[in-house]
Amino acid sequence: MLTVDYARLGLQPGDRVLDMGAGAGRHAFEVFRRGADIVALDYNLADLKDVNGLFGAMIEAGEVPDGASAATVNGDGTRLPFPDDTFDRIVCSEVMEHIPDDAAAARELARVLRPGGTLAVTVPTWLPEQICWALSDQYHAPYVEGGHVRIFTEATLRRRFRDAGLKPGDAHHAHALHSPYWWLKCAVGPTNDTHPLVAAYHKLLVWDITSAPKLTRWTEKLLNPVLGKSLVLYATKPSAPRHQAA
Repeated sequence: MLTVDYARLGLQPGDRVLDMGAGAGRHAFEVFRRGADIVALDYNLADLKDVNGLFGAMIEAGEVPDGASAATVNGDGTRLPFPDDTFDRIVCSEVMEHIPDDAAAARELARVLRPGGTLAVTVPTWLPEQICWALSDQYHAPYVEGGHVRIFTEATLRRRFRDAGLKPGDAHHAHALHSPYWWLKCAVGPTNDTHPLVAAYHKLLVWDITSAPKLTRWTEKLLNPVLGKSLVLYATKPSAPRHQAA
């Protein structure tokens, strides 16, 4: 299940791409499958081991175009271990809401993005997230370690990356059908995956993801502007001004 629209990101074969906070690797795998060079960075070593293993499996299965490369890096999003202007594209999906110093993370992402490059950042959308926080203290910090530490509005997210030196552009919402699932989980307890209603809704989501029927695709498209679980923002790094000839 992808949250980022790669057409809006401008992804091209041969691009050098950073997936910051790659987690289980869902966006990184698609970048690799499309023939770009991917670096999946995460703080969790166990996740990175699994991601690296699947990169290898993709190569063995012939799912990757010739010439594309993949690597995993253990690192901190507020101190990225890369030189300035390293990446053509960056994906940062469902990460910023976890980072206490999100301004530092935004500055680091802007630093390692090349001039003219594009970043896609996704965070939980304000309204669905407000409902989750209201339903359960066990969904967010400080009540749960590693939980969400803030709720972004679109204006706040745009300002954060504008202050970091990027130019925010298009934005959209995604995954409206997932919002009720998380409200249900929060109502019965975020870790209670065996509750009958939670289990039934999860089966529905898995069926929707694997089958992609037109009915649910159109339903989600209609609901996304209001109930989309994720807000996706695209931002570019201004190109360096040309030096005038003497």
